[in-house]
Amino acid sequence: MEFEFIELEGDAFAFRHVEDGKVLAEITWTLLGDVMAVDHTFVSPELRGGGVAKQLLDRAAAYAREQAYKIEPICSYVVTAFERYDEYDDIKV
Repeated sequence: MEFEFIELEGDAFAFRHVEDGKVLAEITWTLLGDVMAVDHTFVSPELRGGGVAKQLLDRAAAYAREQAYKIEPICSYVVTAFERYDEYDDIKV
């Protein structure tokens, strides 16, 4: 699944998957220096259960690594994923 990098307002950014003008999946964060404070993950009902939230987080994690950023998990999905998977240990605050 393709995720487009979106600049929101100020220091806020997102990766989104949009079809027919409808946001079907999104992860958002605010950039605080070199820390991505990930505050929201959304997957539409028709895509839930297919691992899309993990794909979003993996894309955000890859972006963090590319930019030498860390991630501070704020949204409940990212908090849980950071506890469950050690593959994110290198980008944890």
